[in-house]
Amino acid sequence: MASLECWESVSAEVPAKTVASAGADERCLGTALAKGDLVRDKPSALVSSPASPTPGSVIPLDSPQRRRLPPLLRRAWYSLNQTFRRRIAHTGVTPDQFTALRTLLEGDTQGMTQRSLTEVMSSDPNTVASLLERMEEAGWIERQAHERDRRAYRIRLLPLGHDKYRQVRDVAVGLQSDVLADLPESERERFLEQLEVVAMACRRAAETSAKTTSR
Repeated sequence: MASLECWESVSAEVPAKTVASAGADERCLGTALAKGDLVRDKPSALVSSPASPTPGSVIPLDSPQRRRLPPLLRRAWYSLNQTFRRRIAHTGVTPDQFTALRTLLEGDTQGMTQRSLTEVMSSDPNTVASLLERMEEAGWIERQAHERDRRAYRIRLLPLGHDKYRQVRDVAVGLQSDVLADLPESERERFLEQLEVVAMACRRAAETSAKTTSR
């Protein structure tokens, strides 16, 4: 997993109104933040500690007394995405646009297809198509005909796209460092490794369910 993958999320372009009403998405990973700042001194403001189970009792996985994966991922993604959005608002770049810029920069030097970009961003085709349209209009990227596939285009960063990426990168790196600072330094890389395992398991589950549904 790339070091800044936590924006992935992200990956989908979500208007602020939609984010506020829907709550969040579960694809991007990080730690709980509040109002653009890290919550360190009083983590209980966002997270309630599970009650201690009665000795010998069996607690269901979805019990409020246990830490549950979906709510934790939802809280982490929403808080992280919102904080990043606020910190880069002055640049005119959104979190999803930054993810696309970074993915293109780190991808095929000849340019990525929209399909491959969608897969790496863990997004959906319609969302990425809309995202690329706005980025092309802004002069950040260009699309050129694919040399072998007439139905596909290669997407490349233009100089202005490179400039936008460099402008936002330090903010992204700084936010990740701020978040991981709540963990002991010796545990941070291991945490990201384990998070990658969880992310891959989620992807496999999604692919399996898609195949089952299409039958």
